[in-house]
Amino acid sequence: MVAWWLLKGRAGGGNSHFITGGFNYQQTKGLVNVKLKWVKDRVLDSVVAGGRELRAVSLLVSIIASNPQCCVPLYHFSRCRGQLGLPQNTKISTFTRKYPSIFEEVHLPNNGGTRVPWFRLTPQALSLHQEEVRVVEACQMGLVDRLRKLLMLTKDRTLPLQTIDQLKWDLGLPFDYMNSLILQYPELFSVVSLPDNRFGLKLLVWDDGFAVSQLEKNALVQGREGDGRNGTLAFSIGFTRGFGLKRKCMEWLEEWQKLPYTSPYTDSSHLDPRTDVSEKRIVGVFHELLHLTIQKKTERKNVSNLRKPLDLPQKFTKVFERHPGIFYISKKCDTQTVVLREAYDRHRLIEKHPLTDIRERYASLMEKGFVDRSRGLYKKNKCEGLEEDPLERISGGELSGFQYEGESDDYRYSEYESDKTMDNSC
Repeated sequence: MVAWWLLKGRAGGGNSHFITGGFNYQQTKGLVNVKLKWVKDRVLDSVVAGGRELRAVSLLVSIIASNPQCCVPLYHFSRCRGQLGLPQNTKISTFTRKYPSIFEEVHLPNNGGTRVPWFRLTPQALSLHQEEVRVVEACQMGLVDRLRKLLMLTKDRTLPLQTIDQLKWDLGLPFDYMNSLILQYPELFSVVSLPDNRFGLKLLVWDDGFAVSQLEKNALVQGREGDGRNGTLAFSIGFTRGFGLKRKCMEWLEEWQKLPYTSPYTDSSHLDPRTDVSEKRIVGVFHELLHLTIQKKTERKNVSNLRKPLDLPQKFTKVFERHPGIFYISKKCDTQTVVLREAYDRHRLIEKHPLTDIRERYASLMEKGFVDRSRGLYKKNKCEGLEEDPLERISGGELSGFQYEGESDDYRYSEYESDKTMDNSC
């Protein structure tokens, strides 16, 4: 369905490389309520595959490593069940035993004398975690800058801690980011109470040097400064092989690329949310947000509750479907993951963060343990040496510090303000 719109607006201020005056723009072609077909991209699906379990393993490793004894009882994991992101029908005990190259299981008596499973890290996993800690320390300022830019995208420079928790894996923030990052920079961040009685993180200092989007930086690198000054920056476009656009869609896309670009760091209250100029701004917001993630991807549900903080209209995540040349929606792992196409050369991430290498090594270690377990190489080891295990020397007083909670289904971090019914097909 083709509609004809007359678009009027003015570019947002705040950056010298934007148009400082107003402009009148007549759009000759516009698409209303168009849903372009979804075409499976096996290469980008492979980028997403295994990501959910890798994230869960990384969180469990951090929990175990943060314990003074580097060993925790199984029921202790239930406290973070919601953050693991595992399917509801997956037991944590089943999941941890799936990767014996990461987690070693031992059985210790509780206060009643019943032997219960505890988990510690294998030497390989512990060594890899220690290396990860060193990488995070080396990249600390870069991670702080990512968090600052994320908060600068919001209208009040504030986000609920729950929302940051959902994004911390994608941003590369450590498990204990509140203590290891936030509290170390009181001049930059403040924990505040929100109107809904939740706690949020507020950025105290605005830095114009950070208020430059990746699209603008790319234009400078590519020598397209003129486009930036004219405010008509275009996004990099690529499609899955076999994807065909109808002629009217191609004409609309070509003109849409020439529409004025509004930086995600500038005020957009003057834009009419019904126009394609506003939609280009929304695309720019998520283009920038995905660039802030270390692997240029995130689950769709992680951004579905950002509507109010980012000052976006209803059903804003429809832009992922309307712009398949910029974003790819993978339906692997019973969820929807949004991938920034331009960040990948087939399955290879073009700009790799040091943490990406650590995660790839975790994935290799997980795969090795899974394969060895399927061959029965861990059966004998599981039954041997438990009586002599040094963890047997843990006193009952130390054991009593944990209260049994069972495997809870309390998904504290899984609630979000969805604007679309989830399609769980793979």
